[in-house]
Order: sequence, then structure tokens, then C-alpha cells
Amino acid sequence: MSNLKLSWPGNHDGKSNEAAVREPAAAVVLPDEGQVLHAFGDQIMIHLGGADTGGGPPPHYHENEDEWFLPLEGQVSFLLEGAWKEVPLGSVVFAPRGTVHTFKNTGDAPLRMLTQVTPGGMEVFFERCAAVFAEGGPPDMGLIVEISAEHGIFFVTD
Repeated sequence: MSNLKLSWPGNHDGKSNEAAVREPAAAVVLPDEGQVLHAFGDQIMIHLGGADTGGGPPPHYHENEDEWFLPLEGQVSFLLEGAWKEVPLGSVVFAPRGTVHTFKNTGDAPLRMLTQVTPGGMEVFFERCAAVFAEGGPPDMGLIVEISAEHGIFFVTD
């Protein structure tokens, strides 16, 4: 078996992707393992980040990533292409880069979703935002917007 190295253009920080090139390894991440982050009023568990795989927010779009969601528990609605749609559990929702999207918990219980972002690296964005939310008090949303823009994520207000 060969040692495959994965690489892609347009690394999340706009710089050379030399640091993103690595040899992926087989991995098993148990349900209660992973990195837990708290940001945007959500608890986010990173099971496998970009470095591991080779790579309720306001409406936004990504310049660099495609995103898909698989609702597992709770009730959720998605905003895609300007329209809200209630999505039953087990559905798959795809938001390709450039698509304005968001989601919201429309039920009384916690919402659990499996989310995949490609290419990898989105965990770096969440880590940086989680540090802002951890400072206590209301988060510095100007700083959140700056961090987002550095990662090619832009919020839509209209």
C-alpha cells in the first residue's frame, strides 16, 4: 500500500497548503471522544478535523468549503436559496460553496447533526471563534466577523 499524500488548492487561510499536506491515517473516534468547542450558542464536537483527514449561525456563505448536514436528533429547518425548509431526520442537506445557508433548531430538545465540511480545516475557524466566546460576556462580534472573513466565511444581512 502506498503512502498517499492529500493536497488541495485554496487552503483555508489563503496561504500555501504545505502545512495541510499530510499522510492520513485510519482512525476510530468513539461517540464521546473528540474536541468539544462552544461557539455561536452551540456545542460543536470535532470528531475528525482537517489535519486528521488530509484536509445555528446567521445566514452565511463559504468561499472555500462545501458543507453537508445529516440531522440525527431533534427538529431542524434550513435556509437554502432564500427559503426555509423543515427537514425530517435522516435527510441530507448539501450547501455547496457560495450558497447562502443556515439552520435553526425548531424544536424544544437539543439538535444533533452530523456535518461534513470539505476541504478540511474548518475546525481551525471554530477553535478561533470558541476562544472569543470563552472570554465571557457577550462575544466581540466584530472580531468574529474578522475571523470569519480570514477563513472565507461571510455573513449575509439582507
